[in-house]
Amino acid sequence: MIDVRPVIYVNGILLLVLAGAMGLPALIDWVGGDNDWRGFAISAALTMLVGAAMMLATYSSERPKFTTRQAFLLTTTAWFGMALFGALPFTFSSLKMSYTDGFFEVVSGLTTTGATVIVGLDQAPKGILLWRALVNWLGGVGIIVMAVAVLPFLGIGGMQLFKMESSDKSDKVRARTSQVAGGIVQVYAVLTLICTGLLWLAGMNFFDSVCHAMSALATGGFSTSDASLATWDIPAVHWILTLFMALGGATLALFVAPWQRPGWNPLKDSQTQWYMTFLAFFSALLTLWQWGINDMEPGDALRHATFNVVSITTTTGFVSTDYSLWGGFPQVVFFFLCFIGGCTGSTSGAVKVFRWEVLFGMAGIHLRRLLHPHGVFVINFNRRLISEAVVDSVLGFVVMYFLTYAVFTFLLAVAGLDFVTALTGSAAALGNIGPGLGDVIGPAGTYKPLPDIAKWLLSIEMIMGRLELFTVIALFSRSFWRG
Repeated sequence: MIDVRPVIYVNGILLLVLAGAMGLPALIDWVGGDNDWRGFAISAALTMLVGAAMMLATYSSERPKFTTRQAFLLTTTAWFGMALFGALPFTFSSLKMSYTDGFFEVVSGLTTTGATVIVGLDQAPKGILLWRALVNWLGGVGIIVMAVAVLPFLGIGGMQLFKMESSDKSDKVRARTSQVAGGIVQVYAVLTLICTGLLWLAGMNFFDSVCHAMSALATGGFSTSDASLATWDIPAVHWILTLFMALGGATLALFVAPWQRPGWNPLKDSQTQWYMTFLAFFSALLTLWQWGINDMEPGDALRHATFNVVSITTTTGFVSTDYSLWGGFPQVVFFFLCFIGGCTGSTSGAVKVFRWEVLFGMAGIHLRRLLHPHGVFVINFNRRLISEAVVDSVLGFVVMYFLTYAVFTFLLAVAGLDFVTALTGSAAALGNIGPGLGDVIGPAGTYKPLPDIAKWLLSIEMIMGRLELFTVIALFSRSFWRG
């Protein structure tokens, strides 16, 4: 049996952090004279009580050492546990949300999806708006730490390629991993502050600047307005957020201590090159469409096309305009972009560029083998040979990704959703993107009208997509609990 005490202990710590985070929106509401501060205070007290009880019940004087199975269990229970308690402020607020809606909203935030069930954001209490931005930001931090410190050692989806190297495979590896994770979090925080300042200078008020900066770097997509960024039809605001969404979808480890690397140039990274190529190609394609077919001014066509392509590709989910009105071709493009994602070591979701790079590399090798049957061909990543184990891991992940997508699409259809909503809603949830297509969950809609069963299905799918599928699926294996 698995010793679950270290898992419970760390979950208790995370709940205390969550309770502390609830104090900030409570303070904002209290200062602003909004009675919603009481809902945050009650939620924080309950969360702190449970978190402290979990820590005290499993406390040990020795530092906990996690096995692979414990790491799987911790990764999944941490997200579910924080979602269970993070939903409380929504249910205790003046919005009078059901627990199902509150759970969906906080899962969407923690997984940096950006799908919402709230209508009337422009009039919502500031505490709730800040809480949504905070859970986006905290979820982004959690994903970064997981991508650097946990997933490479679990070997999920080819992530073992990104293990920290050291001649000593114990303490030095852990120290190196913690240093890189800490450096990435610092870069993440500094970029959030810079984005906040630039948005404020560009014309947003300070509160909206803070909320949108946190959501942009987390590639989370929660806005303070029902119309998202269409409310701020300011070119400078859109270009600033386009830049920081793109940075949020990049490998943030590349920006840690660049002064320590002679000849530092992140554009030399092959994954970054693929990432930038995807963004540039589809932005140019839709710019030409908007300019040539929909007669949009060239400057506006470039701005809206680039903003929305970057938003969907990085799985942020901000919208600058209702792109469902652009025509059939752009909607097909946006649906395709739902499966690309950003880089590994970023806050974005979906399949991710590294895995597409490996898949295209495999396709190229098979083509060359047809032409040169006796040739020897290998797949490289940044001039490093990719092992068969990594290639198999990537293939397994991609197959499971699309199988999971198909299963949840079927379940959503059974739950009563129409074809377009089920098809695009499943893609948006699994890829942690936010808006889908169609009249219900499209860029101008919300997930509010969906039945409760569909919201629970989408919540589970969001967590599975965020945790790279196998982290959750492994828990349903009998061998996992027997070993």
